[in-house]
Amino acid sequence: MTQVVALDAMGGDRAPGEIVAGALQAVEQLDVRVLLVGRAEELRSLLPGGERGDAIELVDAADVIAMDDEPLASVRKQKDSSIVRAVEAVRDGRADAVVSAGNTGAVTTAAVLKLGRFKGVPSPAIAAPLPVPGQHPQLLVDAGAVVDPPPERLVQYALMGREYARSRWDLEAPRVGLLSNGEEAGKGDDLRKRAYPLLSAIDGFVGNVEGSDFMNLDTVDVIVTDGFTGNVALKSLEGALRSLAKVVFAVLDATPEAREAAKVVLPGLLDAAASYDPDVTGGAALLGVKGITVISHGASSARAITNAIDVAADCARRGVLDRMREAVAHAR
Repeated sequence: MTQVVALDAMGGDRAPGEIVAGALQAVEQLDVRVLLVGRAEELRSLLPGGERGDAIELVDAADVIAMDDEPLASVRKQKDSSIVRAVEAVRDGRADAVVSAGNTGAVTTAAVLKLGRFKGVPSPAIAAPLPVPGQHPQLLVDAGAVVDPPPERLVQYALMGREYARSRWDLEAPRVGLLSNGEEAGKGDDLRKRAYPLLSAIDGFVGNVEGSDFMNLDTVDVIVTDGFTGNVALKSLEGALRSLAKVVFAVLDATPEAREAAKVVLPGLLDAAASYDPDVTGGAALLGVKGITVISHGASSARAITNAIDVAADCARRGVLDRMREAVAHAR
């Protein structure tokens, strides 16, 4: 069945050009239709031959929420913004999912206000896929939605994250770990000490995990934490990978001998590095809202947008939303 994805065409550092290019790639490569939401005249000029019938449909939205705008105020005041209109397309049944590379807080706020939350889930969580070369990603929940959640919220994150991983990557029994500063049960701050016994009651919980367990599926499939720590960890991983890449390429260019060696090893290194490219992961899913919402990173390229649309369509196709909702409901 062809999935319909509402795409915020005005969100992101490289909008609307790269966003539109990603939509064009998506309808060529995937079994999807795209509702391209934004300033219609501007978007039409970027579509060769105009709208593409059943493949791409323009949805006019006059306003744009900037990356640094205050989320709640912007969503409430700019009701004709591309973010709000794209989310409303899911609410109104015109689309199966929404994708945006725009203001993360505004996307989250719009999803909560327009789509609503799962019963018993006070706030959503951002589930960021961490690349693991040659294997399915590892899931980090929460990557920045709620900076100071109560311990009970981490249990909900774990249940939703586990079901998301099970549904998306066909894992029979995803393992869940609590991010802390040591493996022992007594390690961590007050949040972790209070969350540990609650998490121990759910299937698949393996205990505390540390930073060294990131991108390592030998230990855990889903890592649960608060949004503050999760966001810092995610940005730290991204920075470390960029730094490592600079060092490797600097060494390969340091001497004539190294440059000769690079001719042999560079193709393999580039293939390996591609596994860690954030454009490949397709963006983060917003868990806990009543509509499939995928948030791509602000600097998304056309390829990143295509992959985010693929994630959104796959979630709709696999019924991920209903399975997460059931997992949380059965735990109450």
